[in-house]
Amino acid sequence: MKTSYLNRRDFLKISGVTTSLTALPSMTFGRNDEVIVGHGSHQYKVVKGWGVLDADKNPVNDCHEMVEVADGRLFMLTNETKNNVLIYDKSGKLLDVWGASYPGAHGLTVAGEGKDQFLLICDNNRSQVIKTDLKGKELMKLEYPKETGKYDYPGQFVPTETCVNPVNGDIYVADGYGKSLIIQYTSKGEYIRHFGGRGKENENLNCSHGVLIDSRGGKTPTLLVTSRDECSWKRFTLDGKYLSTIHLPGTFICRPVIRDNYLIGASFRSTSQSYPNSGYVQILNADNKVISTPGGSEPIYQNGELQKQRQEDPTNIFMHPHDVYMDADDSLYVPQWASQKTYPIKLERT
Repeated sequence: MKTSYLNRRDFLKISGVTTSLTALPSMTFGRNDEVIVGHGSHQYKVVKGWGVLDADKNPVNDCHEMVEVADGRLFMLTNETKNNVLIYDKSGKLLDVWGASYPGAHGLTVAGEGKDQFLLICDNNRSQVIKTDLKGKELMKLEYPKETGKYDYPGQFVPTETCVNPVNGDIYVADGYGKSLIIQYTSKGEYIRHFGGRGKENENLNCSHGVLIDSRGGKTPTLLVTSRDECSWKRFTLDGKYLSTIHLPGTFICRPVIRDNYLIGASFRSTSQSYPNSGYVQILNADNKVISTPGGSEPIYQNGELQKQRQEDPTNIFMHPHDVYMDADDSLYVPQWASQKTYPIKLERT
């Protein structure tokens, strides 16, 4: 599709922005002033009004995470107990809602296959990980991991994310807002081991916000774990031995997400944790190099090192992206934390 563009000077006239032309980052505008974000081969059109609901009937507070189940439905998690789980189709139509008992709903993972798929919900307030079926029936709870010897009471355990080994069903829990440990369990919830924890060594984690099993390219599966305060993802063996670090300077990254050979993540803030409304999305290729940053500055490598990134979003598309999901059409869905109770944003690949 051929796209017409507004130049920067026209944008300034239309929007009333007084920023100098040299300070305004690169942005493009398609037909009907469609906003195009991203870089290189991965540019996206912002889908206006996607998923916006009647806030009186189906409100959200923080929109924390989103997953797709086998039949194509999108499950979005919010810590609004009138409807903790909103279920959309890909057009943004609301299909169903459930959940009224997860005041700290934060992490959402889908695992299993077909009719045996299930969800894992991390609840900050309840200090629990709750396994449910796709209709919301609770199947199992993981309480605070006293077996580690690291916790004096349940409230010190503040889980933020999980992942499941598809081979043996082992569950990995990221205690991102607590001790920054990764705790490994069997599929039945039996404690196996823990690793990570705050510190300054490579094997330490500082805000272990997310965890994911990476088996791209047929390689031996490894764990990717967020160390958000260090603006990085760290790689471990499945039994917790440190391997390497993916540095993302300037990017306070949330959980890692994989689609095909791409590694993607939402940055809730950039440059500094004290800089509000400064988030964006990053897309990395099979070599773990950033190739596009929708809502952010162009990724630049010097001597093989990614240079510090920042938000470049004069249209205020993003505030605090907390998660990103890529579907089979390469569309992105971005739930946001602390973003004026707004619904997720959809970006379509151009």
